[in-house]
Amino acid sequence: MGRFSLPGAQPAATPEPASAATTPPPETEAPRAASVNRSQPVDKNTPPSHLDIRLRLHSRLIEELDLAKLDKLNEADLRREVLSLVADFARAERMALNTEDLKELGASIYDEMVGLGPLEPLLKDESINDILINGPFQVYVERRGELELTPVKFRDNDHLLRIVNRIVAGVGRRIDESQPMVDARLPDGSRVNAAISPIAIDGAAVSIRKFSKKPLTLERLVEFKAMPTAVADFIHGAVKARVSTVISGGTGSGKTTLLNALSAAISHGERLITIEDAAELQLQQPHVVRLETRPPNIEGKGEIRQRELVKNALRMRPDRVILGEVRADEAFDMLQAMNTGHEGSMATIHANNPREAIGRLEQMIAMGGLAISPDAMRSQIASAIGLIIQVMRLSDGQRKITHVTEITGMEGQVVQMQDIFTFNRTHTDADGTVHGEFRATGLRPRCIDEMKRRGINYDTANFDPSRVL
Repeated sequence: MGRFSLPGAQPAATPEPASAATTPPPETEAPRAASVNRSQPVDKNTPPSHLDIRLRLHSRLIEELDLAKLDKLNEADLRREVLSLVADFARAERMALNTEDLKELGASIYDEMVGLGPLEPLLKDESINDILINGPFQVYVERRGELELTPVKFRDNDHLLRIVNRIVAGVGRRIDESQPMVDARLPDGSRVNAAISPIAIDGAAVSIRKFSKKPLTLERLVEFKAMPTAVADFIHGAVKARVSTVISGGTGSGKTTLLNALSAAISHGERLITIEDAAELQLQQPHVVRLETRPPNIEGKGEIRQRELVKNALRMRPDRVILGEVRADEAFDMLQAMNTGHEGSMATIHANNPREAIGRLEQMIAMGGLAISPDAMRSQIASAIGLIIQVMRLSDGQRKITHVTEITGMEGQVVQMQDIFTFNRTHTDADGTVHGEFRATGLRPRCIDEMKRRGINYDTANFDPSRVL
């Protein structure tokens, strides 16, 4: 049986009073919800669907379960209790379900009661990287860089909104008509963005960026051919030698994944402070303090931005400050930290190439309205940042490190940069698969001397431009 073929794909609504069972079917909903139903219309004379049966079952379970007693049960006992009641209901309704069908129905009801309903099978599928919900009746996933439509559907937009509210409430945030956008996270660190009416026309739009339960290491990234061993060894050594690093790339290119992997090079004796809009980093050190921004409350007050968190972090005796993403005027405070005893700090930034990353940093500093000349601004950047690592998602879904670039200083009014390693695309197959090769440029990075002083040995033969790495 397929993963989404039975009740597990379309569970009942979240726990509510018994009146939820009278919710009208999709074809009788308001025009806004009906307009997004991309499936075939339902004949009112057809027998009840699995979804309608689960709605009735869910309502009955809420009536019959002793919720106070359930709070004291562990997960295994609660699952058994729910499965027992589902079996009784199936017999009473004379539903033709075999043992496997019954287990799936019980699992879907359990997920709806304590989990995220129709999303649970997708969240458990480790082959899925992204879950993209375009209203209640259209759910896409990304596997290996390719988008595919799933059979998963929600009962209606209200059902989807209940799941969204369950997610955002878990991290102390809210979403409603006065604040129709939100960034949140799941307990496993997966990033969630949601937009609802009035800005989302066809029902709630939700994007979930999943993270592996086992964070990817540099070794695994080498196995996946995101980079060769020579490049992985170099950037690992540079981070270990406290070279301040910025990871640049587009959306979905793997910036956060690489940042997590590089954190393995940091000594366990260092104190790290991470600053993010929605906490998602999975650093591998024992001494980590995680800070997260806070949106304004319903009166528009109480907002805490990344810039305030960076300033506060510098008073907390960090060895390194790690920003999940630099996107506004906190860029200046980050550079100040890198220049004042917090070498080895790291951040990610949205940019298409290393030179553009420098330009974006200048723009972000200017957003703060500081009375600082462009020359002084570039001088701060050149003295603070040692390496820019550019990552890219290719047209076939592969994620590659395309540039490892060192910032060498200023020449006149220009920040000087030199590529150390590059990925060069050679050809593309008929099926769209992109091929290329990693090579060194032949330039010897200045940071190699600092690596040697710290006892980090690196084979300089890897800098030979004639070798394919």
